[in-house]
Amino acid sequence: MPLAFSASQALHLPVERQPGALGTYLNDEERVIGALLDPSQLTPLGNGRYRYTVTQLQVFQLQIQPVVELVARRSPGRIELEAVDCELEGLGLVDDFRLTLQSWLQTGNGGLVGEAALGVSVSRPSLLRLIPANVLEATGRSLLAGILLGMKTRVGQQLVNDFESWCQNQPAALSPATPG
Repeated sequence: MPLAFSASQALHLPVERQPGALGTYLNDEERVIGALLDPSQLTPLGNGRYRYTVTQLQVFQLQIQPVVELVARRSPGRIELEAVDCELEGLGLVDDFRLTLQSWLQTGNGGLVGEAALGVSVSRPSLLRLIPANVLEATGRSLLAGILLGMKTRVGQQLVNDFESWCQNQPAALSPATPG
């Protein structure tokens, strides 16, 4: 019987400087994806597709490194990111690993709002057969929640910093009015 676990994280992030420019910023897909994820682990594949090598994870005695193919979709003031494929590097013991990611980020109420849901379904590796399934699933939920919390922290720091930098380099039309 496969193990299945999931986690989700909501985001409500006020942006103090130029929140009205957030919609235009979110249209710069590659820049936003590079600010959301670690650019050193991200490879653009073209046409809104990306390959992301997740930081190596250790679960009990197993070390795994998921490599996820992501698709980005944009609409005015909104960007969505979905995992469409995933492989596990360094783990030949699992035949049926499946990862799902559905996330979105959009402008709203003077800032950014969003949500990410991450799920995994996997057969139990023989190395972990002696550990009860409920312990493995609780560990999996905790691991996914930690990944999502890291993403939320990155949005709150790196994405906002990148947005502020982007605003400074935009034409005067996006800059705040200076008193005369």
